[in-house]
Amino acid sequence: TQVRGPIFKAAQAPMVSGSKKASQCNVSLKKQRSRSILSSFFCCFRDYNVEGPPASSPSVLPPLVEENGGLQKPPAKYLLPEVTVLDYGKKCVVIDLDETLVHSSFKPISNADFIVPVEIDGTIHQVYVLKRPHVDEFLQRMGQLFECVLFTASLAKYADPVADLLDRWGVFRARLFRESCVFHRGNYVKDLSRLGRELSKVIIVDNSPASYIFHPENAVPVQSWFDDMTDTELLDLIPFFEGLSREDDVYSMLHRLCNR
Repeated sequence: TQVRGPIFKAAQAPMVSGSKKASQCNVSLKKQRSRSILSSFFCCFRDYNVEGPPASSPSVLPPLVEENGGLQKPPAKYLLPEVTVLDYGKKCVVIDLDETLVHSSFKPISNADFIVPVEIDGTIHQVYVLKRPHVDEFLQRMGQLFECVLFTASLAKYADPVADLLDRWGVFRARLFRESCVFHRGNYVKDLSRLGRELSKVIIVDNSPASYIFHPENAVPVQSWFDDMTDTELLDLIPFFEGLSREDDVYSMLHRLCNR
């Protein structure tokens, strides 16, 4: 049934020609594919055949691009605060939530790790959340190696309490939600140039190529996850990120990943 105000991000849609580079990266990391249609609460990434905004000076905050081609008023500052002393010298890893770290559903899940109440149109709904296997180990190691940021196209009223339960170690230095995305040609895009970090030291981990269409060269794609409890992708990625943390910039290693 259709309900106003979808709170989750969308399930991954089929790829089209506009995301060839992202598709190549996906092939490198993904051992298998799983498909699922999520409820109509999920905002749909309808069009992968999109072009990123023109390159601009790194010292100038680029304008937001609206679906109709007009420009939104740019925010007064970057999305992230200044780097803390604790994270100085570390690369920044932007990590997605839904179908990357967890899977959430309005339908009851018998083995749910969390049940989060979310208010929609004055009614409280229970959201059932499954944690991806090895997510705890993955997050703890990532927090040791990188400045970690949660960036999701979901609404904060759902994603924030999920992050509270998921991140028991304070790995995420910041949390960014749908309002921090750029709505570009029907997609909620995570524009990494708006973070306030040097792009050569930024990595995005996401199951949806549409979310990083502006910066595919910064992406480590992951397989969409729903309920396979034998999945080991997050565990398998740890050695890769340990190596990446020692690189001067992210592009050389990610380029090798996408072309192997």
